[in-house]
Amino acid sequence: MFDLDSLRQAASLIYQSVPPTPQHQWPLLAQRLGCDIWVKHENHTPAGAFKVRGGVLYVSELLKREPHLPGLVTATRGNHGISLAMAARKANLRLQILVPEGNSAEKNAAMRASGAEVIEYGRDFDTARQRAAELAEANGWHFVPSLHPDLIRGVATYALELLEAVPDLRRVYVPIGLGSGICGMIRTRDLLGLKTEIVGVVSSAADAYAQSYEQGCTVCTETANTFADGMACRIPAPEALEIIREGAARIVRVADAEIRQAIRALHEDTHNLAEGAGAAALAAAMQDRDGNHGERIAVVLSGANIDRELLAEILAG
Repeated sequence: MFDLDSLRQAASLIYQSVPPTPQHQWPLLAQRLGCDIWVKHENHTPAGAFKVRGGVLYVSELLKREPHLPGLVTATRGNHGISLAMAARKANLRLQILVPEGNSAEKNAAMRASGAEVIEYGRDFDTARQRAAELAEANGWHFVPSLHPDLIRGVATYALELLEAVPDLRRVYVPIGLGSGICGMIRTRDLLGLKTEIVGVVSSAADAYAQSYEQGCTVCTETANTFADGMACRIPAPEALEIIREGAARIVRVADAEIRQAIRALHEDTHNLAEGAGAAALAAAMQDRDGNHGERIAVVLSGANIDRELLAEILAG
């Protein structure tokens, strides 16, 4: 893993194209939860999500090692792909992105608008990921995983911003997809020598990481049927699971109905948009309302890339 100096170096590189995002207190949200709550607004990045930080750093470091790459291949449900598409376009690299069939139309459009070739394949993210690796090997292109030390270091810059800006946080709630966001938060907390409790959040319909955390071994699920596509993971990454088991206090499951309620709360109390995974941390904090009474906590609003029709349905209640 990285040290504090290399994390600050990553931040300097990333800030050339992705400015720091704010962390705000919202009085109505504090009133709703009965505590001092801060929101880390990763919905305010140029890609609409935290993943862009990792994409910028990953491509920069990759080109140092392999300056003559023919192209990149990856798999995503959206935000990882948008991140890489932006970074690949800046580096003049071709990029193929595999997404599952029926993926978010607006996320697909955003990836194509940034110059990527988007291919729909398979029933879910893990199926698309396997096909992306096969295509990369067949074509001699570089396969970009969804979890890598450079991706973790890149996204950890959001944790550095939050933890240095808001002292004495009792706990931080972080959504878990494949794990880069929470791994970056854990590592940064440790590097800064803080006692802040880190709570992972998964969908109750895609709880492979929660089961694995509880059972002490990798547990895969047959399905990941949640509208919160950023958390729709069936197969945990062993390296992320190890970091989470050592550094997270616990993992909370939230139902789709709770995530929808949190999306509405964020809109009503802060007038910010949140996708499913982006609202999951608040959903968990709302679930823990009694235990958080009077505490200073933070939630990571990891992204805002939600399709208009789905958002309209959710806001209508």
